Amino acid sequence: MTISPTLVGHGPTKVIAVHGWFGGADGWGLLPDLVDTEAFTFAFLDLRGYGARQGEATDFSLDDVADDVFTLADELGWDSFALVGHSMGGAMVLRAWSRHPERITAIVGISPVPASGVPLDADGQALFGGAAQEPGNRRAIIDFTTGNRHPGSWLDAMTAYSQEHSTPEAVAGYLASWTGADFADELPAPSIPVRAVAGAHDPALGEETMRATWLEQIPGCELTVLPDAGHYAMFESPLGLLAAIEATLPAA
Repeated sequence: MTISPTLVGHGPTKVIAVHGWFGGADGWGLLPDLVDTEAFTFAFLDLRGYGARQGEATDFSLDDVADDVFTLADELGWDSFALVGHSMGGAMVLRAWSRHPERITAIVGISPVPASGVPLDADGQALFGGAAQEPGNRRAIIDFTTGNRHPGSWLDAMTAYSQEHSTPEAVAGYLASWTGADFADELPAPSIPVRAVAGAHDPALGEETMRATWLEQIPGCELTVLPDAGHYAMFESPLGLLAAIEATLPAA
């Protein structure tokens, strides 16, 4: 296979999971350990520039990610499948859906970036733009987007994981892609379940942002707000997150 995912489960409902900006194929917290392996098969992939794919060439575009999603599905022999995307992965799974909606059975965005991107003001651009080179910026972003309420040891571990599992070029390149996303008018008319999952303690991509973007841009999109989570529900509220995912995925 040209893309080697982490596969969890052997069930009939197929799912491809796309990680976030500071994530990776093995950066999904407790979620993989909780998957019902009899009902689902999850494929967690590294994006180009992350994890085992840090050396792969790319222009870090959303379309490159969509290409990889369908390449992976073809290599796995999956004609149809659901998509789960965290943070910037939310915009990426929407981009894949806009390309081949007939192959997608459901979509779940976790604290997801919308198809209209996330414009940054000057302070935000300085903080997020500096994250490619400065681990302190990454730590500050993780702390801010989870409500400034978690232990320093966890923030340190999340920051270290991000540094080890991504290249500075990938962090900078994908930032431009997801903040500048602008394809809401290309989203299909939904005929599948779509859900946005927001953390109550996420000041960036929380409930208010979801209502103004995902729920406005995708008719019928449902919203789940997790009261104990910020931006990283797979670490902060894995059981609640899994329940929201399972409620959205179709039975095979």
